[in-house]
Amino acid sequence: MQVREIMTGDPICCTRETGLPEVARMMVEHDCGVIPVVESRENRRPVGVITDRDITCRSVAMRRNPLEMTAGDCMTPTAMTARPETSLEDCERLMEEKQIRRIVVVDERGSCCGLVAQADIARKATEHDVAEVVREVSRPTATASHR
Repeated sequence: MQVREIMTGDPICCTRETGLPEVARMMVEHDCGVIPVVESRENRRPVGVITDRDITCRSVAMRRNPLEMTAGDCMTPTAMTARPETSLEDCERLMEEKQIRRIVVVDERGSCCGLVAQADIARKATEHDVAEVVREVSRPTATASHR
């Protein structure tokens, strides 16, 4: 099975300059917890991702006003990527190694064309694969074990 068979195609994207209120509205409107952050709406090359957790931890928890912040202020500045033809096994391995729950899918130009989340894997992969991905992605990190 390939990534193209399970990915969510053509995800909503934002730029670094997009205000957090708009990012949050996009998440609500599209019922998602992550939005790829792209270089520009024209080229859609990923420069990071922003999650609902990023917004909470990097603005509200830091006592900063999210109404005055942009996606660039809160985003995770790297986006792990895969291609549509990447095997599901390789995608799962990357998620496990990097302990990430979502991977941005890019086309031959490097433009965002999809997104693969743990939920996509849960709907399409074998029970064993799902259990392995969830276990490895959820493994405590050195930082988390000190909390």
